[in-house]
Amino acid sequence: MTALLVAGTTSDAGKSILTTGLCRAFARRGLDVAPYKAQNMSNNSMVCLGPDGTGAEIGRAQWVQALAARAVPEAAMNPVLLKPGGDRASHVVVMGQPAGEITSAEFIGGRTHLAAAAHAAYDDLLSRHDIVVCEGAGSPTEINLRAGDYVNMGLARHADIPTIVVGDIDRGGVFAAMYGTVALLDPDDQRLVAGFVVNKFRGDESLLAPGLDRLEQLTGRRVFGVLPWSTDLWLDSEDALDLAGRRAADRDAALRVAVIRLPRISNFTDVDALGLEPDVDVVFASDPRDVSDADVVVLPGTRATISDLRWLRARGLDRAIATQAAAGRPVLGICGGFQMLGRTISDPDGVEGEAGADVEGLGLLDVATTFSADKVLRLPTGHALGADASGYEIHHGRITRGSGEEFLGGARAGGVFGTMWHGSLESDGFRRAFLQEAAALAGRTYTSGDVSFAASREARLDLLGDLVEQRLDVDALLKLAETGVPADLPVLPSGPA
Repeated sequence: MTALLVAGTTSDAGKSILTTGLCRAFARRGLDVAPYKAQNMSNNSMVCLGPDGTGAEIGRAQWVQALAARAVPEAAMNPVLLKPGGDRASHVVVMGQPAGEITSAEFIGGRTHLAAAAHAAYDDLLSRHDIVVCEGAGSPTEINLRAGDYVNMGLARHADIPTIVVGDIDRGGVFAAMYGTVALLDPDDQRLVAGFVVNKFRGDESLLAPGLDRLEQLTGRRVFGVLPWSTDLWLDSEDALDLAGRRAADRDAALRVAVIRLPRISNFTDVDALGLEPDVDVVFASDPRDVSDADVVVLPGTRATISDLRWLRARGLDRAIATQAAAGRPVLGICGGFQMLGRTISDPDGVEGEAGADVEGLGLLDVATTFSADKVLRLPTGHALGADASGYEIHHGRITRGSGEEFLGGARAGGVFGTMWHGSLESDGFRRAFLQEAAALAGRTYTSGDVSFAASREARLDLLGDLVEQRLDVDALLKLAETGVPADLPVLPSGPA
């Protein structure tokens, strides 16, 4: 049984991309591969089936990595998921189920129970698969947090896992970042770092050669390859760092979709499928002026519905959305966004941290929402607008629908749609039907394409696998995972002797 840990010089350096690509490359070699991330901090999550057949929640990235590995997604692949609910506290999911909260003050010494759960899940995966490809979090050299780390070098030390460090050259300073990442580690951590991968390189790779050679000389560790920048490597977004939208080639002729960029937006991958349509222009909006010329407005999910509703009103976006609806132009709310469209939102037990809160919604749908401590985790299927649809549910809110028709676990009134289902737009037939309906309501013409979301995702995973095979020494990485780190790796000085 073998394993490899992909660490990064920074957040968003390319850990998820490289882990996903290695999962596909190793699976192509006929290996039974499992992805793993001990702790993910993200409001983008996915539902998979737990061992007892009930729903379990994991990070979206690990779900996609399981697809890349041609494995069945499971809770052990992301045993700890932290979902930020505010600036100083996160909701905790352990092995797919809610497990209270953790504050920023507990990050150093208050996560022992989470480390135990995470390492037990890793040991379980390792016992059942040929290779486990682990993804770290942030940087392994967060030296202020090292004492409580179980995601990066804490995990590597737990099982003597060979580690490679990926750096994003597009940010600049990649050589210093790579050297410093190793040099600031304790000697026992350094001995597990076996080499580097450069990510997002543009141009002639021969220009990199002197820097790569010097890095190898200075660190005594090899560079396993250079991944190029590719505009086609659009995988499901991991976090809010990737809220750039998806622009159509002909923006003047395209159907314009404005997605409200809520402060605590979650599961915004719901609109990824819209971005694949060639004649749909998707932008993220936080100003009423960005909504005024939209054909369709989407209120996405949020981890703090009541707080984000207040933000919406403070920005004047509530009036912009009401104007949109009054003009007959379509509005779509998903999960928390749907709940905002209703009459009232109540939180009697303080699920969102405001016990007894009872606020008015936007009043565009005859729906009341009450939060419950029990979380709903489901994989529903259904039918709407003449098409089959499927999705996933992750929510504490329970809705009571008054007037209006049922719509994918939610409600519809004229051009205002609300659903509790994330991911429904990934159903190709339903997405096309919704866009046709939305265009008609907006007074626009729209011709649906024949894009398959599942096929497009699979093509992107194959492209990533191809790039990893072509640009990295996959055989050497596999050998590293099998045999462990070389015994003679030098310890780098972190300062004056």
